[in-house]
Amino acid sequence: MKTEILNYLQAKKQVSMNQLARDLDKESAKDFRDLIKTVSQMERKHQLRFDDEGLISLSQKKERLTLQGIFHAHKNGFGFVTLNDQEDDLFVGRNDVNYAIDGDMVEVVITKVADRIKGTAAEAKIIDVLEHSLTTAVGQLVLDEEKPKYVGYIKSKNQKIDQRIYVKKPALVLDGTEVLKVQIDKYPNRSHNFFVATILDVVGHVNDPGIDVLEVLESMDIVSEFPEKALAEADAISENLSEQDYQGRLDLREEITFTIDGADAKDLDDAVHIKRLKNGNFELGVHIADVSYYVKEGSELDKEALNRATSVYVTDRVVPMLPERLSNGICSLNPNVDRLTQSALMEIDQKGRVVKYRLEQTVINTTFRMTYSDVNDIIAGNQEKSKEFQKIVPSIEAMVSLHKILESMRFRRGALNFDTSEAKIMVNQNGKPVDIVLRQRGIAERMIESFMLVANETVAEHFARLDLPFIYRIHEEPKAEKVQKFIDYASTFGLSIYGTANSIKQAALQDIMKAVQGQPYEEVLSMMLLRSMQQARYSEHNHGHYGLAAEFYTHFTSPIRRYPDLLVHRMVRDYGRSKAMAEHFEQVIPEIASQSSSRERRAIEAEREVEAMKKAEYMEEFVGQEFEGVVSSVVKFGLFVELPNTIEGLIHVTNLPEFYNYNERNLTLQGEKSGTLFRVGQQIKVKLVRADKMTGEIDFAYLPSELDVVEKRRKKTQRGAEPSRKPRDRKAKAAGSKKDKSSKNKKPKNKKAFYKDVAKKGGKHGKGRRKGRRTK
Repeated sequence: MKTEILNYLQAKKQVSMNQLARDLDKESAKDFRDLIKTVSQMERKHQLRFDDEGLISLSQKKERLTLQGIFHAHKNGFGFVTLNDQEDDLFVGRNDVNYAIDGDMVEVVITKVADRIKGTAAEAKIIDVLEHSLTTAVGQLVLDEEKPKYVGYIKSKNQKIDQRIYVKKPALVLDGTEVLKVQIDKYPNRSHNFFVATILDVVGHVNDPGIDVLEVLESMDIVSEFPEKALAEADAISENLSEQDYQGRLDLREEITFTIDGADAKDLDDAVHIKRLKNGNFELGVHIADVSYYVKEGSELDKEALNRATSVYVTDRVVPMLPERLSNGICSLNPNVDRLTQSALMEIDQKGRVVKYRLEQTVINTTFRMTYSDVNDIIAGNQEKSKEFQKIVPSIEAMVSLHKILESMRFRRGALNFDTSEAKIMVNQNGKPVDIVLRQRGIAERMIESFMLVANETVAEHFARLDLPFIYRIHEEPKAEKVQKFIDYASTFGLSIYGTANSIKQAALQDIMKAVQGQPYEEVLSMMLLRSMQQARYSEHNHGHYGLAAEFYTHFTSPIRRYPDLLVHRMVRDYGRSKAMAEHFEQVIPEIASQSSSRERRAIEAEREVEAMKKAEYMEEFVGQEFEGVVSSVVKFGLFVELPNTIEGLIHVTNLPEFYNYNERNLTLQGEKSGTLFRVGQQIKVKLVRADKMTGEIDFAYLPSELDVVEKRRKKTQRGAEPSRKPRDRKAKAAGSKKDKSSKNKKPKNKKAFYKDVAKKGGKHGKGRRKGRRTK
């Protein structure tokens, strides 16, 4: 049909749609629909065009080189296309999106090349959507009689989807309180700017407890229910160990072994034991639940575990990777019962080096199920706790000593510490947030982390030395442009940095963080450093772990909740029997690594979205109240302020009392008249004006106070001089105003137009509501 249309238009030049259908004998209902569909596809690919009168003609534009990538939409309509890990993203304006949706595989043409000198990204236009990522959606039903073909529509909580999703009339009667999961049948296009969908499931009703969290999870296809076949396999596994289960395993049941986890943890997948050796070294045993013994490759349980790839933890619930019969029962290292494990048995010297190790199939019996708080109390000298758990007190003392050695070793080699404040949202039985508290990381938490890290490194190095196909957890060196932004930013605090953006060493970054310890901007700078890093991922190639300064790293210690760890356990067992499995693992690892990385990003996105929603819901009752916070980020369109409980909100530039100049290099906003300056790490007083649970957004209003900072505006002849800074007072304000009258830096004539332009450009690369932290 395309060939017919092209040949016809070469002769006719311009034609209406009806005439095209008549001349090509495509007037029947089915043929006409096919003709419209084909013409629409050809227009998207710029093979033909419509003029203002609706006449069709061949496109006069020459063929252009097209590229393919993934479209990342912004809620304001524009977006970016990612081509690959090496190339910078392409900017796509809202008029060039061509109905693409966030996550779509698209075909684009470059409309404007990047300008390295000005620091502007290349711009592109989407000419075709090759594959839609959105196949299902979740949202509350809104009854609508305007379109009689449909029962109504749902509006997805996904802020990157503006269009309504109309739902075909089902057999059941709906009253408008339902939260529906639907299958997308038709996507927005030139003829209709809405989705059409069919009901898959009634997720719940608007007043059901916890429905808001469930809606977020379901919208990302994160489901709690397991397929019946997977559940049947789990039910068939015996809770009691047989004689055959013990065969070929090293018996460690006599060791003083125990778990240390959070008080609310139920999937206990790691336990430890420790001994001081006669030569002054330590014997550390890290024992991990042997999930791979129960979850066989290719089984229904294995297929479902790979599909999920990770457990998802949000506020009051866990969506597990494995059915609870395994995750909380048979595999969990519960106290005083025999459990099958894989163990890394390591001898570690006083410098933190692993001088000997063994990877063994084992059986253990844990002495206690310890919590972080109990262990921290024992470390702090709590006599009551020490008496209660006296059997393991010597082990805990030895663990503290080894932890300090390992921590020092990691610091010496250049490991970066990204410890930032994290919130724990407390909810009631109805899922409503009642408090937000800071998570405390004591010695017990850091100690267990040290032991898991050394076990992961040991296992990774073992297989790297054997030169066998393996899955690594990699964290590549940061990109030079992001490092340069961090260097420029850190220099505004008077910090000297040794090295260049292209070859900065971890030690130089350590020096920066050491220099800011105890400063108001310490945590903000730590977060900025974290954002300059690349995201860790899984790979069949070993590129090391930059953040840990580790040459070899993998994930071995959490097979109950991460599929890569389960795969590593499978390789430990299978390679132990025969190296002939190398070809098989070489084939399957790349796809597993990609799937696991993708699912991890999805889990992080879900956790962030639920956290933002619950924080906004918690703050709704405090609208109108005043708070003191810290400026956590300064962007062109405003500043973000963080409260002591990690709640973060935006003060938009349009809500500031005067025009503010944005300094991109220093990341500051300064009042044109008053000289009032906002920079990261600065204390500020604010009033809460909006908290929107639906969007997860929180807005503050700026309140002038004694916390404010005023800097005299520099004259052109004094550009090299260091600006003076002092607290706001009447004299300073008057002086600032007086100085401003003679200043050559005039406010733009059209303030509204300026702010409109600023808001329109908000989004990725520091120009929109900023995303949460990345994880190791």
